Amino acid sequence: MPASAPAPRLALAVGDPNGIGPEIALKAAQALQSENVNLTLYGPSAVLTRTAAMLGLSQLWERLDHVATPELSEQAARPGQIEAEAGASAVASASAALRACRAGRHDAVVACPHHETAIARAGIPFSGYPSLVARVCGLPEDSVFLMLVGGGLRIVHVTLHESVGSALARISPALVADAARAGIRACRMLGIASPTVGVFGINPHASEDGLFGPEDRRLVEPAVKLLQTEGHRVDGPRGADVLLAERVHDLYVAMLHDQGHIPVKLLAPHAASALSIGADVVLSSVGHGSAMDIAGRGIADPEAVIRTVRLLAGLGPGGGPLP
Repeated sequence: MPASAPAPRLALAVGDPNGIGPEIALKAAQALQSENVNLTLYGPSAVLTRTAAMLGLSQLWERLDHVATPELSEQAARPGQIEAEAGASAVASASAALRACRAGRHDAVVACPHHETAIARAGIPFSGYPSLVARVCGLPEDSVFLMLVGGGLRIVHVTLHESVGSALARISPALVADAARAGIRACRMLGIASPTVGVFGINPHASEDGLFGPEDRRLVEPAVKLLQTEGHRVDGPRGADVLLAERVHDLYVAMLHDQGHIPVKLLAPHAASALSIGADVVLSSVGHGSAMDIAGRGIADPEAVIRTVRLLAGLGPGGGPLP
């Protein structure tokens, strides 16, 4: 009989230790015990030990592979509270996991939710996990993009956490094309060999032949034409509402944060995966926040983490072999 494939090796960073991250990381590890995946948790040992005891998972925790990251002080370790130390901890855990992945110890990284205000209070420049991946990999921030996967949709974002004015000033044909190419490579990683791509317009109706502004003709159309000359199956720019209603494309390219986030979170509010793509490592966070209002209560749902692990490990719908 042929030998079974080696289990994918995934790093699981616990995110903000004052949020639900430690809880959903441990619950996901419990749910995935019988599946063909090796998980290594990255986070503060004391927080994970305390969380495991609360959940009745101490025996599981003792068996798990774990890389300890700096502990929080007693004053900062307060579930549900926004603390600078906790923000720094989320960045430290994800950074350590990414460095280990680049060194070949893991195949990909799954990161539990961070809290951007906590990270800002720590004085760390941060605009989402894609920016962190770029920094750890020594790349420009605009070379790593976010792709949401959930509800049957895959949407890569040209811009992310910035004002609409700032995003419009940054969008260029080259940036749109780079985002689409990163999304196409990610789709291939997930088992879609030749994805079809629908590109959203910037303005309503993709500017209606210039009626609603020149931005789509100037910024998006050249990118679509370039991608088509490269042999990619790309359609657009067209209105996001029309493309999403048709649902005939494997991948969509959103120009702005809300264009891509709203449809995925409407269809998969607590079960989406958020892949940072474009670097030499893959990190996926989950499509929800750190839920400070329920942190420490033992009631958080780990479904998004479980789905994300399965996605990267090729264990579920939409999953495929890691590169």
